Amino acid sequence: SAGYDTAWYGKWHVDGFQEKEGRAAFHQVPKGRRGGFATWIGYENNNAQYDAWVHGHRGGDEVELQRLPGYETDALTDLLIEHIRGRGEAPLFAALSVQPPHNPYVAPPEWLGRHSPGKVELRTNVPPVGRIVDKARRDLAGYYAMIENLDWNVGRVVAALREEGLYDDTHIFFFSDHGDLHGSHGQFLKTAPWEESIRVPCVLGGGRRYDLKSGAISDAPVNHVDIGPTSLGLCGIEVPDWMPGTDYSHHRQRKLGGDEPDSAFLQLVVPTGHANSVDRPWRGVVTRDGWKYVTLEGQPWLMFNLTEDPYELANLAHNTAFRTERQRLQERLAGWIDETGDVFALPGL
Repeated sequence: SAGYDTAWYGKWHVDGFQEKEGRAAFHQVPKGRRGGFATWIGYENNNAQYDAWVHGHRGGDEVELQRLPGYETDALTDLLIEHIRGRGEAPLFAALSVQPPHNPYVAPPEWLGRHSPGKVELRTNVPPVGRIVDKARRDLAGYYAMIENLDWNVGRVVAALREEGLYDDTHIFFFSDHGDLHGSHGQFLKTAPWEESIRVPCVLGGGRRYDLKSGAISDAPVNHVDIGPTSLGLCGIEVPDWMPGTDYSHHRQRKLGGDEPDSAFLQLVVPTGHANSVDRPWRGVVTRDGWKYVTLEGQPWLMFNLTEDPYELANLAHNTAFRTERQRLQERLAGWIDETGDVFALPGL
């Protein structure tokens, strides 16, 4: 309604379809559930990067289910670049949503060939257990190949924006939905509160005329709920009162920001039940001053001073010497639970 040409390309995964009902890549998302984008070419979910199918609409024209040619990230990037080059006069708001990097860890051969499992360096917190080390090395080789391929495709988008004379007037907002443990703490995949799972890239870039300070790193505790308000702020659109989250767009633009949270709220509300994923609900908080505290229902679980212990090797959750800090963190976590209308049984301390 603010006059933008809106486009979505790629993974959607918010229509509620379950894999037990059939292959999600073939599920047809109804037009009324595609987020109101003028162009929407995507799929509900897919875990086969060389067998990705899309459907959707361009304007009033439906796009029938069709298989993407080649590797998913490359093909979806092609579609976005085609859209950039064929756009009209309206300003563009476009989303490129790719599944990689994600298991299964498969990338095009020219990228896979650059990474050997035997040469992968593991993080300090990967235990020296044979089965864990072997799997982590194999998975990471593919994961790194996927990341390099994605970086290359982002470069293709930037090149297209430059060629069209749009780059200097464009914000690029790059982020992911979750990380991957890859053997850290003996764990794999997502839904766990350790850093490797919850920390994701969050990069605001694009034309330098908007930069407050190129290359600056912020300690802002950005959470996914902040992406909507921040996107609106970048577009110069007022954030509606009903929308939760913080507008961090001033970190990119030349303007002053308002109050920012002192922490980020973490939740695993409904465990997925997937193997190698945490199988019970938890809540947690990460503070701007470098602490993390996580509880199971009725039981403290994890507490780390990330400033001195970035690899989370010293769990302080049950150490009486840190009971004052634990009480402070639990009170902040209780505040988040109350503010968000959450229902979760915190432990008695």
